[in-house]
Amino acid sequence: MGSGAVERGRAERRPVLFPLLLSLFSPALSEQIRYRIPEEMPKGSVVGNLAKDLGFSVQELPTRKLRISSEKPYFTVSAESGQLLVSSRLDREQICGKRPACTLEFEAVAEDPLNFYHVSVEIEDVNDHTPKFSHISFELQISESAQPGTRFILEVAEDADIALNSLQIYKLSPSPSFSLVNKEKQDGSKYPELVLDKTLDREQQSYHRLVLTALDGGNPPLSGTTEIRIQVTDANDNPPVFNQEVYRVSLPENMPLGTTVLQVSATDQDEGVNSEITYAFYRTGQVFTLNSKSGEIILQKTLDFEEIKEYSLVVEGRDGGGLVAQCTVEISIQDENDNSPVVTFHSLLEMILENAVPGTLIALIKIHDQDSGENGEVNCQLEGEIPFKIIYSSKNSYKLVTDSNLDRELTPEYNITITATDRGKPPLSSRKSVTLHIADVNDNAPVFQQASYTVHVAENNPPGASIAQVRASDPDLGPNGQVSYSIVASDLEPRALMSYVSVSAQSGVVFAQRAFDHEQLRTFELTLQARDQGSPALSANVSLRVLVEDRNDNAPRVLYPALGPDGSALFDTVPRAAEPGYLVTKVVAVDADSGHNAWLSYHVLQASDPGLFSLGLRTGEVRTARALGDKDAARHRLLVAVRDGGKPPLSATATLLLVFADSLQEALPDLTDHPVPSDPQEELQFYLVVALALISVLFLLAVILAVALRLCHSSSPAAKSCFGSVLCAKPGPVLPHKYSEGTLPYAYNLCMPGNQNNPEVNFLTSVDRCPAAQDILNKDSSSMLLASLLTPSIDADKTTFNQQAPPNTDWRFSQAQRPGTSGSQNGDETGTWPNNQFDTEMLQAMILASASEAADGSSTLGGGAGTMGLSARYGPQFTLQHVPDYRQNVYIPGSNATLTNAAGKRDGKAPAGGNGNKKKSGKKEKK
Repeated sequence: MGSGAVERGRAERRPVLFPLLLSLFSPALSEQIRYRIPEEMPKGSVVGNLAKDLGFSVQELPTRKLRISSEKPYFTVSAESGQLLVSSRLDREQICGKRPACTLEFEAVAEDPLNFYHVSVEIEDVNDHTPKFSHISFELQISESAQPGTRFILEVAEDADIALNSLQIYKLSPSPSFSLVNKEKQDGSKYPELVLDKTLDREQQSYHRLVLTALDGGNPPLSGTTEIRIQVTDANDNPPVFNQEVYRVSLPENMPLGTTVLQVSATDQDEGVNSEITYAFYRTGQVFTLNSKSGEIILQKTLDFEEIKEYSLVVEGRDGGGLVAQCTVEISIQDENDNSPVVTFHSLLEMILENAVPGTLIALIKIHDQDSGENGEVNCQLEGEIPFKIIYSSKNSYKLVTDSNLDRELTPEYNITITATDRGKPPLSSRKSVTLHIADVNDNAPVFQQASYTVHVAENNPPGASIAQVRASDPDLGPNGQVSYSIVASDLEPRALMSYVSVSAQSGVVFAQRAFDHEQLRTFELTLQARDQGSPALSANVSLRVLVEDRNDNAPRVLYPALGPDGSALFDTVPRAAEPGYLVTKVVAVDADSGHNAWLSYHVLQASDPGLFSLGLRTGEVRTARALGDKDAARHRLLVAVRDGGKPPLSATATLLLVFADSLQEALPDLTDHPVPSDPQEELQFYLVVALALISVLFLLAVILAVALRLCHSSSPAAKSCFGSVLCAKPGPVLPHKYSEGTLPYAYNLCMPGNQNNPEVNFLTSVDRCPAAQDILNKDSSSMLLASLLTPSIDADKTTFNQQAPPNTDWRFSQAQRPGTSGSQNGDETGTWPNNQFDTEMLQAMILASASEAADGSSTLGGGAGTMGLSARYGPQFTLQHVPDYRQNVYIPGSNATLTNAAGKRDGKAPAGGNGNKKKSGKKEKK
């Protein structure tokens, strides 16, 4: 029978497992694995292949260490095959009693990684218990006067099996006087009643023997018997009668001992001894006692709902004549909330890594409450705000898992307290605490105290001196928190880096390996790295910018006005009608230093007429302070000193020669000591303009003829080639040979046609047929100042002239475009120098670089697209919007305009005609 039961259990197990196989592919099973086996299987019998059902291969079993976690060791797992085996006797009646369903629930624990799997094994009942009566035989007295149809409750049998295997029916041996009726109680149990079919006659038969048989529903059915001995007594006309056939009462399980449960009562219509009734239990009671006289049932032992939930008692009432009546007392026990929940931890981890993902299983929690109903319903929760949570797993089982990311640096350990509270009134609760330690992992990269570092180092520092220190912290433990420093990148050349700086790997101190020179290296940037010793190692980078501070070791350098090749000063012409405030020229100077060391101021040291001109303190602009008087000299000399803001200050000087003349032609006869007639303004009347134009033409023709005669005696082939159809006058070397040092060279070419029939004089900026002049212009076009002269022309039939064009407004620059080194942003004479030394340093560097580009002929003053020629050196980000334009510092004499911008050059527009020209002083000027 055992093997048959095993085979049946296996056959019945397959359809139960099939729907659950789909869940085996998930990381953790959300449903139970169910098995169904019969009871009383031999020890070592196979319940099922648990490893296979969980999705484990045989090779995984040694590492996963699959085992069973349960309170009682009913099952075990084979370490070789992963099969679930029976390890102890499975007696369903002993395990579950009369419960209709008997299920053993437990957890299968697997390691690497740790996980729990819920397993339930349903124990099927086997018909292994026969119905049993408490006595082999019992006696029953019936009076011969008993009427047919009288019923007598008989003793019931007990069967430990359930369902069909439990007691199903009673049978009575054949008898002409008696029959049997099967009745069912409220709880579904069966009990027999003996029915008197015909009147008894004691004189004929005073004793009857009957056999009562109890049968279960098993296959084959099992049975038990008892003998009924019936004694027929003499006539007693009225038997006792109970007030109720069935008494029902409910008792709380915490009822104190000695409490009266209820009182049964029976009456007898007879008189005398025949009416006296005594009460007794049909079977001896152990929990309750019965008062034989009053019929009171009294509690004599403590009730426990968890052990017995219901009692069924049979009470007999017997009169003095021997007649007996029976009633049933059904006592149900009400559960009271007298059991607190019990919390138990299974497979608890003592330590968990701080990088455990949310949902990592820590422990399996089992909570058991022996009460039933709401008294046995338990709520489980965690105390405090901790990064863990409880997940309901199965009946009375919970999982303790992580709810969020852990951080050992914030909390190295957690004291986890679980509180289980039932729903009784009043509720009962219990607490269980465990300590969980957090293991460190290298999850924190070093963090610098600052997002970036900037240090200021004065130039000429001693080699080996400490210039900065960076610090990084790592909250990890052990090697994970040990930090070392190194230089990983720099804007210096790799070969030169080690000769400039070094860093201590332990302390993060940065040392200067050599003395810094502000003029050679003004700033450089290092990328420092802090790396821990974890595996894998984590690192962080920080930027360290080293700014080399300047010292006042460079004097200012004057860019404009520049000296000629022979060291002579150049002239600037001023219109005679210039009003006060007229911009005459502008002194442009730069200082290689930075900050206040390069904050330039302009001062007049000497002046032929101190009240005639004013000099901007910060801008260097020379303006007329008043109108020119009749008694004022036409020629003036200014000696300007340019001082920086260093301590002590350094300075440089520049000489300005200013001539009041209305046109260059008026200044040509005497450029040394005598004033030149001025050119009339545009507002003069037409006839005056024509007259002056004729005078100018005659004067120019005389000059051109004198120059032509001198050139005719010259043997230079280049000079003779200029007179094919045009006569050219080359006024000597007008280009300074050291303009690459920052000066602004300029030149004029004076050319006239050789056709004597049409004496037209033109002042041109360049002549294609004069190679010498053209080469000079092409080579130095970025740093020459070009002036347009008035060009009168006379035709044979009528006389025409060209008026002087007004100043070109494109030559003006807004206040925001003026350089800070020699110009004020707001036109304030006391303009404010930038507070940042290194912004000023960059400004000065760009001006010097632009002047240097102009010197080597690689770029023009316009620079193209408003870059001043700086974009090629410093990148496209340096435009006129960011870089001061020094072109405004150059003044075209005779006009209130500065250098033309790049847009005008691209558009091919000639600058507005100005009447100012520059000439050299001395003998060459007369020439």
